[in-house]
Amino acid sequence: MEFLDLFAWMKVADVGTLSLVTLGMMFVLLALGMPLGFASAFLAVAVLVMKFGPDLLFSNFGRGPFAVLGQAIYRQMTNYVLISIPLFIFMAALLERSGIARDMYSSLNVWLSRTRGGIAIVTSIMAVIMAAMSGIIGGEVVLLGLIALPQMLRLGYNQNLAIGTICASGSLGTMIPPSIVLIFYGLITETSIKALFTASFLPGFMLASFFIIYILVRTRLNPEMAPLPPEDPDAPAGRDKALMFLGFLCRLGAWIGGVLFLRAVFFTLTGANEIREGVDPIFLGMVSHLPWLGGFVILAVGLMLFVVGRERTATGWEMGKGLVAPIIVIGVVLGSIYGGITGITEAAGMGVIAVFVLGLVRREMTFEIVWDSLLRTLRSTGTIIWVTIGAAALAAAYTLAGGPTYVANAIVGSDLPTMGIILVMMAIFLVMGMFMDWVGIVLLIMPVFLPIVLKLPVEELGLLGGLDPAHVAIWFGVVFCMNMQVSFLSPPFGPAAFYLKSVAPAHISLTDIFKGFLPFIALQLAALAVLLIWPPMVSVFL
Repeated sequence: MEFLDLFAWMKVADVGTLSLVTLGMMFVLLALGMPLGFASAFLAVAVLVMKFGPDLLFSNFGRGPFAVLGQAIYRQMTNYVLISIPLFIFMAALLERSGIARDMYSSLNVWLSRTRGGIAIVTSIMAVIMAAMSGIIGGEVVLLGLIALPQMLRLGYNQNLAIGTICASGSLGTMIPPSIVLIFYGLITETSIKALFTASFLPGFMLASFFIIYILVRTRLNPEMAPLPPEDPDAPAGRDKALMFLGFLCRLGAWIGGVLFLRAVFFTLTGANEIREGVDPIFLGMVSHLPWLGGFVILAVGLMLFVVGRERTATGWEMGKGLVAPIIVIGVVLGSIYGGITGITEAAGMGVIAVFVLGLVRREMTFEIVWDSLLRTLRSTGTIIWVTIGAAALAAAYTLAGGPTYVANAIVGSDLPTMGIILVMMAIFLVMGMFMDWVGIVLLIMPVFLPIVLKLPVEELGLLGGLDPAHVAIWFGVVFCMNMQVSFLSPPFGPAAFYLKSVAPAHISLTDIFKGFLPFIALQLAALAVLLIWPPMVSVFL
C-alpha cells in the first residue's frame, strides 16, 4: 500500500485537466513516432490510471474498467461489416495490378484527347470510377501517379496542376461509395451504411465536378498550363467522333438494359417480385419496369442501326471498350447493394470475385498478382485493425472518465450559436486531420461530437432548406468525410503527398507536391461550405 501511495499524484480528479493531459500526451507520442494504435492503447490505460488511481493496475487488473475496455474492443472486432474493409482493399490491390485501370485511362483519353486540359479531366473521371469500384484512397493516388503523371509531364502540363489533379481526385474514394470512411462512421455511430452511401452521392460528384470545372476554366484562361497533344490525322474528329461515342453508349446501354430486362422477366416468372406489404420493391425488377426496360433496349438498338450506323458503332465500341470492365465491377458492387441483393460485406466479396474473373478472362490474373495483393491487403488491414483496437480502447476509457459529457457541456455551455458550434467542430476535424489518421479521428472524436450534434436544434442547421431530423447523423457523417478529404491533402502529414512521392520523378519534392495542393484544398473547403450551408443536399436521394 505504501508503494502505491508513491504514485497517488497520478490521479487526476478534474475531467478538464485529464482531457488536456491526454491530448498533450497524444501529440507528444505521435511526434516521437509512436504508431497511432499503440499510442491510443497506452493512453487508454493512462486515462484509467489518472481517473481511478494507480491501484487499478494491481488490485483490480482485468476487472472493472479494464473489462469495459475489453468489451469495447471485442464489440468492434466482431462487427460483421468490418470484414468488408479487407475485401475492398483486396479488390483495389487486384485492380491496381491488373490492366483494367490502364485500359480505362486509354479509353477515356480517346474521347477527351482534343479537349484543353483533357488528360487532367480524364484523370479526375478515372478517379471517380475507381472510387466507385473500391473506395480505397492510397491505391488510387499511386495508380494515377504511375499512369497519368508521366503523360501530363511529357505533354508539358503545368506541374502543380498535374500534381493537384492526381492527389485531389485520387482522394475522392473518401466521399464516393463504397467509401471505407463511411463504412467506419456507420459502424461507430450505428448509422445505416446504405443510407450514408446514398447521401454521399451528390456531395461526392459535386466535389468531382468542382475539380473538373476548375481544370476547364484554369486551362482556358492560361492555355500554356495544358498544351494540346499533336493531332493524329487518322483519328476521328468532330461529328464522326461524337456519333462513335453515341454508338458506344447505345451498345453498352443495350447490353445493360437487356440484362435488366431478363432479370425482371426471371423475377416475374418466379413470383419473386410480387408486391408484399412491408417488403421493398425490387430495384428495376418489378413487372411495371418491363415496358420501360424493353423500350430502353429498343431505343438503344434503333439509334445504333438508324442514326449511328453499324460501322461507327463497331469503331466506337473498340475505342471505348476499356470502360466496360470498370462498369461491370461498379454494377456488381453498388448494384447488389442498392438492388437489395446483398449487404455491404457480401457486395465487397462479390466485387473481389468480379475483378478476379475479369482478370482471368483478360488473361492478366497470375499467382504473383494474387499473392502480392493478399500481402498488401494484410499489411493495410493490420494497420487499420491496430488503430481500431487502440482507438476503441481510448474512446471507452475516456467515456468511463466522463470525458464526452464534459466536452458536450463545455461546447453547449459556450453560448455559441448552432452553426458556431458546428464550425468549431469543423476546425477541430481539420486540425486533427493534419496530424492523425482518419480511423483514429472517427473512433475517438465521433462518439463525443455526434451526440452533441443530435441535440442541436435541427432547424438551425445550415442556412438554406430544412434538414429532416432523421437525417442529422447521416448529414454529419457526410460532412465528416468531406473534412477528411481536406485532411488527405493537408500538410504536414497529408498522406496523398507521400503516396504520390513514392512514384513521382525524383525532381518533384514534397514541397512541390504540397504547393500543387493549394487550389484543390480551396475547392474542397468550398464543397464543405456548400454542405454546411445547404444540409438537405444529403437528402436528395434518400
